[in-house]
Amino acid sequence: MTQRSAAFPIVLIAIGAGWLVNELQLMPQMGTLIILGLIAAGVAVLAFEGINKSSVVTAPMLIATGFAVYLKDYHGLGLKLAIPALMVLAGLLMLLARSVHIRERVEQDEQP
Repeated sequence: MTQRSAAFPIVLIAIGAGWLVNELQLMPQMGTLIILGLIAAGVAVLAFEGINKSSVVTAPMLIATGFAVYLKDYHGLGLKLAIPALMVLAGLLMLLARSVHIRERVEQDEQP
């Protein structure tokens, strides 16, 4: 059985946990939860997968998206700037992932 990227389940957990905490009114600011959840999900992807061609794109994008939401919510950065900046970052990270110096993602079955 091949193992897929951990990014999607981690994002689901982060968003679901944030939503649950908001619904239970345990934390007043949903925006703060989204920011922390995105950043935590990015860090978790790196922690679980290490640095590989998949995580070198996914993790920084989650972290950068969290940072962009922070700038939007607390410093008034508009989406007209944030979205193109995130697109440029995604393209740069995708090019970086093509580097021969970054290892391929190792499937669970392939590990010694």
